[in-house]
Amino acid sequence: MTDQYQAFSKSPIGKFVIKNLGLPSPLELDRFQSATPVIQGAVLFGAAPNSVLTGDIAQVLSNIHANTYAGNNSALQQAAAKVGLSVSAFNDGDKESKFKAVVFDASGIQNSEQLSELHAFFNPIARQIQSSGRVIVVGLTPEQAPTIKQAIAQRALEGFVKSVGKEFKKGIAAQLVYVDKDAGQNIESTLRFVLSPRSAYVSGQVIRVAKANVVDVDWAKPLAGKTAVVTGASRGIGEAIAHVLSRDGAHVICLDVPQQQADLDRVASAIGGSTLAIDITAADAGEKIKAAAAQKGGVDIIIHNAGITRDKTLANMKPELWDLVININLSAIERVNDYLLEHAGINENGRIVCVSSISGIAGNLGQTNYAASKAGVIGVVKFTAPLLQKGITINAVAPGFIETQMTAAIPFAIREAGRRMNSMSQGGQPVDVAETIALFASTASTGLNGNVVRVCGQSLLGA
Repeated sequence: MTDQYQAFSKSPIGKFVIKNLGLPSPLELDRFQSATPVIQGAVLFGAAPNSVLTGDIAQVLSNIHANTYAGNNSALQQAAAKVGLSVSAFNDGDKESKFKAVVFDASGIQNSEQLSELHAFFNPIARQIQSSGRVIVVGLTPEQAPTIKQAIAQRALEGFVKSVGKEFKKGIAAQLVYVDKDAGQNIESTLRFVLSPRSAYVSGQVIRVAKANVVDVDWAKPLAGKTAVVTGASRGIGEAIAHVLSRDGAHVICLDVPQQQADLDRVASAIGGSTLAIDITAADAGEKIKAAAAQKGGVDIIIHNAGITRDKTLANMKPELWDLVININLSAIERVNDYLLEHAGINENGRIVCVSSISGIAGNLGQTNYAASKAGVIGVVKFTAPLLQKGITINAVAPGFIETQMTAAIPFAIREAGRRMNSMSQGGQPVDVAETIALFASTASTGLNGNVVRVCGQSLLGA
């Protein structure tokens, strides 16, 4: 659906009105295009003293051939040289240089006094980040810090990053990447995502990286040879997911109810995939998914995207509306996962990705059934993740206001509030959800397990 306000904001009269009334001015966000570099523009790289992830970050920047700059930091320079990363000098007091991304290794911050390193690095260059830029802070997982003081200091990074995401504007996204002990080699898929336009509508988020086996991939086709099942694939976000996973090399089995067969055929035809028209709530849905995927080598990736809304205030909600939403949005996921995991239905190093919602995080008026179901999806991720074996992972995305047929039906005033009440001052696109799902689906994302990442432009809801 067209965002008429955003179109108006680009016109001469729109610019005049918005400037004089102090209204939000949504920029057109950079989004990923095939056969382009991970990041187009300079990267400023910094690190706190005694940081332990500088070498791993430098390795990723070298791998993506980033045009990297750094100040007078001898430890950083040595780490960069060790991995073959060429680093240009950035001089203190330089107010002219512009950067597409700023990456700071905060893993060396050991107490609250040393949080001044954040101010010392970011304060001088806060106005030198380009539109649709990226701010990335990398820290140690607080729960694994060797001292309470360091755990506190590392936890403080979250408030800093979320505030930066709200302050810098211009479509700039800020993320925090927590890295477990000895998991530095597992950060590449995450850094590639948060540095690139793939993360256009993701901001103020925390991604946790755990130690796992490192799997080499062709980054142009990270899902080559994999089979993915996408539920609710006939339109909207599901259709976008199918396209992105196919673009990344997967064979996609597009699943939806039989009534959507025509749209399923259209989507599958466009991406060279196949279809599976079944009721996801049926008792034998897991069995049918396994059988269909067996013809393509088995399930490597399953995306639980299918979902519905039946909004009513609790006082006016009939029991059948409650049951319908819970069954499709939550119980069906539990049944399918249980079957596939108990019957060797997911291949080694497989991926389970669930679609939750910010309603499941913040709640929403008239959505007690939907919010309960989507909070339950987060529960599926959190409580399943520690139990998985053979390299299988489970993660979730939680979309905010995404421009779909569903949001187009929302009353005008509520729709506009949903669009503007976030750091990007606009709604997201289905592809934004799909790109985040592709991060979790990636063969290289072995260290991502149990994450819930909001795709909401850093919405004020539940913030």
